[in-house]
Amino acid sequence: MKRTKIVDVLTNTAIGTEVVVKGWVRAFRSNRFIQLNDGSTIHSLQAVVDFEKFDEALLKKITTAAAVGLTGQLIASQGAGQAVELQVNAIEIIGEANPDDVQKTVMQPKKHSLEFLREQAHLRFRTNVFGAVFRIRHGVAYSIHKFFNDKGFYYLHTPIITASDAEGAGEMFHVTNLDLNKLPKNEDGSINFNEDFFERPVNLTVSGQLEAELGALALGQVYTFGPTFRAENSNTSRHLAEFWMIEPEVAFNDLNDNMDLAEEMLKYICRYVVDNFADDLAFLNERELKEEQSKPANERNEMSLIDRLNFVINNDFKRITYTEAVDILMNSNHYKKKKFKYDVNWGTDLQSEHERYLVEKEFKRPVIITNYPASFKAFYMRRDDNCEVGKETVAAMDILFPGIGEMVGGSQREERLDVLKEKCAAFGIHEEDLWWYLDTRKFGSVPHAGFGLGFERMVMFVTGMSNIRDVIPFPRTPGNAEF
Repeated sequence: MKRTKIVDVLTNTAIGTEVVVKGWVRAFRSNRFIQLNDGSTIHSLQAVVDFEKFDEALLKKITTAAAVGLTGQLIASQGAGQAVELQVNAIEIIGEANPDDVQKTVMQPKKHSLEFLREQAHLRFRTNVFGAVFRIRHGVAYSIHKFFNDKGFYYLHTPIITASDAEGAGEMFHVTNLDLNKLPKNEDGSINFNEDFFERPVNLTVSGQLEAELGALALGQVYTFGPTFRAENSNTSRHLAEFWMIEPEVAFNDLNDNMDLAEEMLKYICRYVVDNFADDLAFLNERELKEEQSKPANERNEMSLIDRLNFVINNDFKRITYTEAVDILMNSNHYKKKKFKYDVNWGTDLQSEHERYLVEKEFKRPVIITNYPASFKAFYMRRDDNCEVGKETVAAMDILFPGIGEMVGGSQREERLDVLKEKCAAFGIHEEDLWWYLDTRKFGSVPHAGFGLGFERMVMFVTGMSNIRDVIPFPRTPGNAEF
């Protein structure tokens, strides 16, 4: 008989049906009740064992974390919590688990700190929290591919190894096959990269955007969804050295089109999770509510996890310029009473506290801020026409969410070759290093726009997890490349 997944047993299988289930034991109480979970749902199946029918030596092998196969008949549950349970007729021990070893792991049936769970990332999938998180992570990824596929986008695989630094930050991981103990040197003492594999310095990518633009200027609309890397020595709850990015690029789109696309995508993702992961969301929502009770009142989320998702789904995003945002912040009582940690003034980037104020206090809806000062935005962003002297702005946008701040960053790209060359010079970018990017502006250049969504940041939002290390299977951070 074929195995039936527990999610199907609990939702689609009639009482009286004989089934085979396989999974891992969450608990075995009184040598009678087995709680079995196979990862297909957050819910475990209760299996009832008549211990007099089975050999005692066999029953002793049914321990927490052991893998077992159970054959039996579905009956109406006598207890609360689920409609059916399994009356066991046959037991197969697939993989044993030593109870003494289990006691040292996250599989021990008790509450564990997230820090301890991170130390055992190879086992934390077995817990309810991380089972829910990674099922939802899959759902978010699928919803993104489905969204773009249904809108006629083409999925473009951009290079992971690249010679360009799209963001200009310089915090990149170098890639080489040179013997680090015998580095070839030039006469001036510098490394002779002519002897390296690519015969030039190369790095792990921080963004696929520049290459995606090349695709959009031929295919019309493309998106990337791949790993990116940043060698930033940061140990905050929002930073990873390896993370995933979604970056659509669309020919003939301007900034307004770009905002429309991003808002539609974000609502689609949230709606997909709400519609398809109700059980996991309910568990994570309840978990967050309990966690919030231990925080000081001024640090608690004003909305529950599910409320925040509906907040995005049900509200049109408010659109304001950077200048308008600064004026609102500087005229707010919050600013006048010096409740902001960071100062606000035109020409400096907004901090997370400012962004959350606009979303959660001022407008009570997601906010899109546009037309930022050019001084702290990337070289490829289109310079706004008719700027004030000394207040040059670009056609950029950031989308702000409750509880998290910036979710998406994007812009209309600079399609004018002469202006793009000026900006390269201003940013210290050598034209010969980006000749291929500049070249596209010579052959039928058109307005185009795109944005970037940090995948893990999106998963944080829809799961309510407060640390980015808890929404990626094996986090890469300074000093940590375990597993």
